Amino acid sequence: MANSEKPKTVYWLDNKLYLNITNRCSNRCFFCLRNFKRGVGDFNLKLTAEPSLEQITSELEEVLSIRNWAELVFCGFGEPTERLDLLLEISRWVRRNYGRPLKIRVNTNGHGYLLNKGRDVAADLEAAGVDKVSVSLNAGDNEIYVQICQPTMEGAYESVIEFIEKAKPMLDVEVTAVRMPEVDLTGLKAVAERLGVGFRVREYIPCFF
Repeated sequence: MANSEKPKTVYWLDNKLYLNITNRCSNRCFFCLRNFKRGVGDFNLKLTAEPSLEQITSELEEVLSIRNWAELVFCGFGEPTERLDLLLEISRWVRRNYGRPLKIRVNTNGHGYLLNKGRDVAADLEAAGVDKVSVSLNAGDNEIYVQICQPTMEGAYESVIEFIEKAKPMLDVEVTAVRMPEVDLTGLKAVAERLGVGFRVREYIPCFF
């Protein structure tokens, strides 16, 4: 279990850097790691306050040059597009200061258009230098999606599909799903194929009390 040290906005696993920019999320997935853990490995991801651009870029400067990171991933204990403008500012900062070799990916629940009405979220991500989005879907229809992901907004499932369809001409897009009995992985793979995007299964981290 992660220790109780100061919450981290920048953390790493193997050769990938991760950014934990918010703990807000528009889903309440029953399987979410944050429901029963403080973080990942030795990193505490339970934020006490949302980090600023200056805080995050300062922390990034300390670690970006340490090694040749394979990827920079917006992924923490919240939905990154809850803070879309910050996400875009960080991506632009990385591109200005570290160029193109470093891949930038956003792990998202796909609610970007619901959370940022009037914005062309996929185009904004591409323009800021994001390369890829991993979209957590976990259900092949709205009824199952509501049961598993428990969204806080109406029209959430349809919005995820919209996000995928709008993003795929601009970004590398993959649909992801957690391996557990409630999730129809075969059906979800078929949904991904129908949408013309990749599919990846994420291993479920069980809760042990």
